[in-house]
Amino acid sequence: MHTRSKRGVFKPKIYSAITVQSEPNTYTQAAKIPEWKQAMNTEFQALMKNSTWTLVPPHPSYSIIGCKWVFKIKRKSDGTIERHKARLVAKGFNQVEGLDYFETFSPVVKPTTIRCVIAIAVINNWDIKQLDVNNAFLNGELEETVHMTQPPGFIDSTKSDYVCRLHKALYGLKQAPRVWFKKLSSSLL
Repeated sequence: MHTRSKRGVFKPKIYSAITVQSEPNTYTQAAKIPEWKQAMNTEFQALMKNSTWTLVPPHPSYSIIGCKWVFKIKRKSDGTIERHKARLVAKGFNQVEGLDYFETFSPVVKPTTIRCVIAIAVINNWDIKQLDVNNAFLNGELEETVHMTQPPGFIDSTKSDYVCRLHKALYGLKQAPRVWFKKLSSSLL
């Protein structure tokens, strides 16, 4: 076997002075920085385009869960900033079983299975493709009725006391992986 290092082929080492930029922990911190404001706007537009929720007046019988923004700096392989990512996450730890969700099952692939599939593909000289679905969980449609507070920084001024009735799954919901898997498997089969 001939490796790149045996042939004298080396990837050049790139040294750069990277200023360390931290990720905000709260909406208030993020709202002061234009890159994070843009990231939140992009995520909010994706949620609205996907009809993730409708605003409804609150009712005492509703179990209303909260939500928060989670921020992450995505970096390139050389360490430079690729983009600022903001994601709206439901506080699913407040969900009540039997009321907000009934089932949480989601299959998990073991690393051994992935290695076997890759080995079979290599032996048979098959092409291997990767698939990444943006905002994957937003494709899962909820069967349960779930109510959530309006996202910080994006509260509708004409309906400020209303809550979001979720139609699509959000990250953080207990049932989100299950409904996403159900949607994916029904699309593939």
